[in-house]
Formats: sequence, structure tokens, C-alpha cells
Amino acid sequence: MAGAPDERRRGPAAGEQLQQQHVSCQVFPERLAQGNPQQGFFSSFFTSNQKCQLRLLKTLETNPYVKLLLDAMKHSGCAVNKDRHFSCEDCNGNVSGGFDASTSQPPKVLGLQVRATAPHLLKGLKDTSDLKCIVLCQNNIHNQAHMNRVVTHELIHAFDHCRAHVDWFTNIRHLACSEVRAANLSGDCSLVNEIFRLHFGLKQHHQTCVRDRATLSILAVRNISKEVAKKAVDEVFESCFNDHEPFGRIPHNKTYARYAHRDFENRDRYYSNI
Repeated sequence: MAGAPDERRRGPAAGEQLQQQHVSCQVFPERLAQGNPQQGFFSSFFTSNQKCQLRLLKTLETNPYVKLLLDAMKHSGCAVNKDRHFSCEDCNGNVSGGFDASTSQPPKVLGLQVRATAPHLLKGLKDTSDLKCIVLCQNNIHNQAHMNRVVTHELIHAFDHCRAHVDWFTNIRHLACSEVRAANLSGDCSLVNEIFRLHFGLKQHHQTCVRDRATLSILAVRNISKEVAKKAVDEVFESCFNDHEPFGRIPHNKTYARYAHRDFENRDRYYSNI
């Protein structure tokens, strides 16, 4: 999850697994009981929703991180559609976006079949395609650069969901791995962003930032203690930090991302000609 706030309270005692699985519904209130956020005629033109939609469109068309991820997902059989898979909604707290795996749409579009772990999300819906799995928090995304990072972050989760059998709800190590990858590859921990956060450091600062951002993202969607979240991140960090797919490298800036996209396209052409 992108844009997690910097402090979280401890969750309830272990065993309240059902509650832990549905924290996302508290963060994204418009996920409850209905598939799409309800907006009036004027709100669609004059509120933050229009700005969110325009920023999203620009990100999908111009951002090199996102263009690579979209190509990689299409290559893996999980084509992404702007109108079908993205939803601009109001969110609680400081969260900027989220990947709602329980509403990913069948078949072979953004991964596996709709999961039954959040049945209340499906109540009253005739078609699960009414649900959109990448949530963009229109009330918390205030500029184009922020939109670029959030979409990249959430598409990394979607890519992981597409290429692997990720158990988002019951295996915290799976969640931790995807959060490490998203923090590492999305630009969340770029030097510019860290300076804005007033976080400075020299030795392995990028790794420290990735650990911290991944831990905060886990705490935003799971009612667990910070110690449990950090332990999960530590257990998967080495392997997941070094998993750079589909970029092939850590894209520290847009130039690196463009090179990575070029290399991905060349690799795709090579294998298609074998």
C-alpha cells in the first residue's frame, strides 16, 4: 500500500484473523457494500475525482515506470484496463492508494479468481467486474508526481498478483515481500522523497528506507504489532529486495526506468524470435 502514515497503533490479540483481513475496508470505506463509489453529476466534473482521473490518464500514457509495468503485465496475460481496474475514491487517514486483491477480476485479468475472503464486498453485485482492484485516494493525491509513485507502487502489487500465487490475507510473508518490492522499485525511496521526509543517511540508506516503508505499508492493512511487521520484512528482505522484475534493476529515476523499459522490449523481441 502506498503512502502509509508514519505511526500505527498495536493491533488486537492474535486470533482475530477475520478482522485483520478486512482492515482495508476501514481504509477504503467506499469498498463496503457496493462495487463503485457513488458520485453525482457535478462531483464528477468539479471535485478531486476529475483531477484524479486526469492525473491517472497522464501517468498511464507518459510515465516510464508505469509503461514498463503495463507491458510486463500484458506479456504475462494480465492486461490492465484504465476504466476497469482503477478507481479514484476518498480514503481514510493518510493512505494514498491500495491494491484490493479480493476484488481482482477473473479470468486471467490481474491474476486469479475473485477470492472469498471478503464476501461482504460482493453483496448485491451481479458481476464481480463492477469492482476495481487498484484504489487511488483522490483526497490524498495532490500532484502528478505523487500519482506517478502511487500507480507504480500498486501496479507492482498487481504484477506480483499476476505472476505468483500470492496469499495476501493469511501469509504475512507474501504481503511483506510484495511491499518490499514496491518500496524498492516504485521510487518511494528516491533521494528526493527522502529529503522531503527529512530523512538523511549515507550507508545503506536506500535499504533502510525500503524496510521502513514496507513495514508501514503492512501496518496500514493489517492489525498487527510493529514488531511482527518488522519481523516479516526482515525474514523476506534479502530475496525480495534483490527481485527486480520486471525492471531488471532498481530504477532510481525516470532515466533508469526508460532504460529498463527499452531492455524489456528488446528481451521480449528476442524471445519472440526464438
